[in-house]
Amino acid sequence: MNIIGRLTRDAEVRTTSQDKQVVNFAVATNESYRNKQGERIEQTTYFDCSYWISAKVVTLLTKGTLVELTGRVSTRAWTGNDGTPKAGLNFHTSNIKLHGGSKRNDTVEATAKTQQNVTQEAKDDLPF
Repeated sequence: MNIIGRLTRDAEVRTTSQDKQVVNFAVATNESYRNKQGERIEQTTYFDCSYWISAKVVTLLTKGTLVELTGRVSTRAWTGNDGTPKAGLNFHTSNIKLHGGSKRNDTVEATAKTQQNVTQEAKDDLPF
């Protein structure tokens, strides 16, 4: 199964009791459609994701990054502290494809390009 969505938080690496590393992150997917009355309905689905293949991807998985994930979905159910039943979706990721940087990365890149342009202009103003 494939899903495309944006990370809702920065990824974290956790080490299990068997000394295996897993990267945990969360992704939100959006879907919109029109109901019978013609109203536009927006639906967001949240997935808790895990990636066991390499912990090195943690630096690339930052909040807001658009990713395409391949893997399998599982559900989990539990009882909250207040006694109410809860449920969630887990996505066991086997492949990650980055489709775009987060807003934070775009800002960093834009800042770096601006600084580079300023530096180049300063060099052009030198009399020699």
